[in-house]
Amino acid sequence: MGLREDFVDQMKASMKAGDPARTSTLRMIMARLKDTDIAARPKGVDKIPDDEILAMLRNMQKSRRESVELYRQGNRPELAAKEEAEIAVIEAFLPAQMDEAATKAAVEAAVAETGAASVKDMGKVMAALKARHGATLDMSKVGGLVKAALG
Repeated sequence: MGLREDFVDQMKASMKAGDPARTSTLRMIMARLKDTDIAARPKGVDKIPDDEILAMLRNMQKSRRESVELYRQGNRPELAAKEEAEIAVIEAFLPAQMDEAATKAAVEAAVAETGAASVKDMGKVMAALKARHGATLDMSKVGGLVKAALG
């Protein structure tokens, strides 16, 4: 069963359970998915694959984390709490992220595998990491580790 079916099943369950916050977040995810599908149509794609859905969810998660920070700075804890609740729903669909030790090991393995010698080779290492661990690595955090390993 794919992520699309999972969204529908989860939404039905949350509606039956009378959980309006979860239902609202799931509707928002499904609306964003529909927009992403429509944007992909010129490329000849009717429905984006699960890996692109995961990237979409990560972007949604990232924007909400940024909003939480801004709401906290603006002394708006009720809005921060709403965003955190949405993050929790989104994270339920994302695969578990690698811990720090596993991430460092993956970076070292990718550096060795690609034969990277300097920061100029960072693109090759990042591509190898994305290909092998794209779903379980936060690529925004990996950049610094790769740079440190090559620097």
